[in-house]
Amino acid sequence: MTLPDFPDVRILVTGGTIDKVHDPRIEAIVFARDGATQIPDILAMGRCHHPVIQKVLLKDSLEFDDADRTAISDAVLAAPETALVITHGTGTMGETARWLADRVQGKTVVLTGAMRPHSLSASDGSFNLGGAVVAAQTLPPGIYGVMNGRVLPAAHLDKNVAAGRFDI
Repeated sequence: MTLPDFPDVRILVTGGTIDKVHDPRIEAIVFARDGATQIPDILAMGRCHHPVIQKVLLKDSLEFDDADRTAISDAVLAAPETALVITHGTGTMGETARWLADRVQGKTVVLTGAMRPHSLSASDGSFNLGGAVVAAQTLPPGIYGVMNGRVLPAAHLDKNVAAGRFDI
């Protein structure tokens, strides 16, 4: 049996809940003071060592502006890989996906994140990230989101705040 030749994957880190940690000094959920990302730890737990990790931003997506989305699209376009995963906050994930859909062609880009930080117990982040890595390798070119066990095209990537998940 011959296995398919899966593309290399690059993970672009932009922040969001998946990357937040508890800061006992101020009793808040924030990004690590040293600017470290949680993504290498998540991949190591899943014994997934092949993606390249590139930090673009480390910011809450509710604070994203057009300059941040431009930095993300520039990183996607500059990446030598055709399969990319973007870790992103859930609040504006759909907005960024649609921004990218207007600017990126010929690459498979999958946005993902978490409703609960990886650093806290019972996070959905590792499940979502694993699904996104697989989706980026197997979906046709386009912009997608992978959340809660679903693959959603950019046009339908919206958080159902009342249900606490992404649905079609």
